Amino acid sequence: MLMPLHTDARQTGAQSEFDINPLYIRLAQEPVPRHALPRHQMLPDTALQVVRDELLLDGNARLNLATFVTTWMEPQAQLLMAECLEKNMIDKDEYPQTAELESRCVNILADLWHAPEGMNATGCSTTGSSEACMLAGMALLWRWRERRRAAKEASDRPNLVMGANVQVCWEKFCRYWQVEPRLVPMAPGRYHLTGPEAAARCDENTIGVVAILGSTMDGSYEPVGEINAELDRLAATGGPDVPIHVDGASGGFVAPFLQPGLVWDFRVPRVASINASGHKYGLVYPGVGWVVWREAEALPKDLVFNVNYLGGQMPTFALNFSRPGAHVAAQYYNFLRLGFSGYQRVHQACQDVAVHMSGRIAKMGPFELITEGRELPVFAFRIADPHASYTVFDLSERLRTRGWLVPAYTFPEDLTDIAVIRVVIRNGFTPDLADLFLADLDHHWRALAAHWNDCAPIVPEGKRQSFAH
Repeated sequence: MLMPLHTDARQTGAQSEFDINPLYIRLAQEPVPRHALPRHQMLPDTALQVVRDELLLDGNARLNLATFVTTWMEPQAQLLMAECLEKNMIDKDEYPQTAELESRCVNILADLWHAPEGMNATGCSTTGSSEACMLAGMALLWRWRERRRAAKEASDRPNLVMGANVQVCWEKFCRYWQVEPRLVPMAPGRYHLTGPEAAARCDENTIGVVAILGSTMDGSYEPVGEINAELDRLAATGGPDVPIHVDGASGGFVAPFLQPGLVWDFRVPRVASINASGHKYGLVYPGVGWVVWREAEALPKDLVFNVNYLGGQMPTFALNFSRPGAHVAAQYYNFLRLGFSGYQRVHQACQDVAVHMSGRIAKMGPFELITEGRELPVFAFRIADPHASYTVFDLSERLRTRGWLVPAYTFPEDLTDIAVIRVVIRNGFTPDLADLFLADLDHHWRALAAHWNDCAPIVPEGKRQSFAH
């Protein structure tokens, strides 16, 4: 059943007003509408109390083991962001130094990802990796069209090759820009894209191959070097010459520090572009992503607009127009504050916690690891016995009673019989918290195994959902 993004609350029959605590606020006994503007203004403390009371029901971000997104920053970084909240990233003439910080961040990432010298690597900030992926996909599509038209060939049936484990933004890209998604299904023991599988699905209409450096399903890296080698073999035998985009939403900020010997970036000749989330392992609060192209020619000029806005000519390539400058300033702060060794220490600490946890879980008895957290500090596990009286969904629900937010979900088509729990370790999740989680996990699986017949699901059957992120 298709559901709208947000329904008209007037049709639901839900209560349309709520009350204000009268003890400390001068405004009392006056109803506040939920879904329409109040007729009159209210005191700032009153509005603050109303919103804070609503937000009490949110989960604790530090205990959120589902999200890849940063949930903790230093007080100094928060202060810097507060000082820059009013700055609009698009107003480069009005905030030239913020624009300069963006340029420096792009150059830092181009250097970190080994962009070749003399090829004029280019890039920009975005609101996140989803927008960055859209921009990179558009560049692949435009370049493919240019090649087809130059060869006087049809350019109306583009396709994009990727694994079925891609984040939903790639499916959105294909639908919005009418590109055929050629999804390589998972198979037992193979949970992401491989070189032979990618090359087998490429043809003259393939605009590119997407390789994920850090699958959202299990945290594993796709083999960019292997994919490059298979595409080389394809081209050498008369097949198409296909570029690669690396979706490094998480791994782009992890692999350079934890796996420096892994060749996945612009050292791989076919890699045309790379994106990463500054607000994931870039360690910035939600709202910033990055995309970098190997060379200026990889970004078609037709996609870049020069806008005369607020006093000067400004080149822009984005799906959004106005967006926050505070996050760019915070990203540059992190680069200065941590440097290479600081990022390495932060991510190594995360990985140490992930490997410690996965090792303990593997020894608990009922669980089987899918990944250990030795690539991204992310791991996934399932219940080994397919006939167990409880499921990962039961465990996820019961862990939530202690505040732990952990996703339970099934793998994509062809492996939907595999249901897992995935754990994401981020900066701020300490070994002490890890041991508390392990103790609760051990308690709950034992309780479910011993008393399942006496326990009703916390979420009624039929209303349970897999997690998507």
